[in-house]
Amino acid sequence: MTTAIPELLTVSEVMERLKLGRSKVYDLIRTRRLASLKIDGARRIPADSVRDFIRTQLGEAA
Repeated sequence: MTTAIPELLTVSEVMERLKLGRSKVYDLIRTRRLASLKIDGARRIPADSVRDFIRTQLGEAA
């Protein structure tokens, strides 16, 4: 049985996908609205976390 490996995005990729600035993305990470992990000092955000964030925002806007 194989486990799907989540796609990991850089902060720059998340900025591009969400059309947000660097400090806003780090603010979302700091406030735990966007999950992330650090790999040897490099911050990575699972693509699923970005999708969940968007779904949450859409739900709150409705």
